Amino acid sequence: MNKIVVGLIFGLILGAIDGATALFYPETRPVIVGIMIGSSFKGMLVGLFSGWFARKVRSTGWGIVVGSSLGLLFAFIVAVMDASKGKPHYLEIMLPGFVVGAIVGFLTQRMGTPAVAKSGA
Repeated sequence: MNKIVVGLIFGLILGAIDGATALFYPETRPVIVGIMIGSSFKGMLVGLFSGWFARKVRSTGWGIVVGSSLGLLFAFIVAVMDASKGKPHYLEIMLPGFVVGAIVGFLTQRMGTPAVAKSGA
């Protein structure tokens, strides 16, 4: 499996787990399906970009930095959309996004096959 597919799979799984943590807040229970779908999509985006980065750069440290930055960026976008509806929940949205991004960035560096070097014949 290449690194992009690894990123998509782990992003989907960890994103769904991230979305499921919203069950700890009673006010989110009526919209939990939408939250889980959105978190899964957000995780897949982080996985896609982290996997692409992992194919270009072989550095676990930079992979974690890129993954966590992307996770934080996408979580911030979701938090801003949530804040426009009333009570802002920046920490509750951005912290798990940061952690999921860091884990996905790490996993895309450690797992999967790197890109095959093209020969210029």
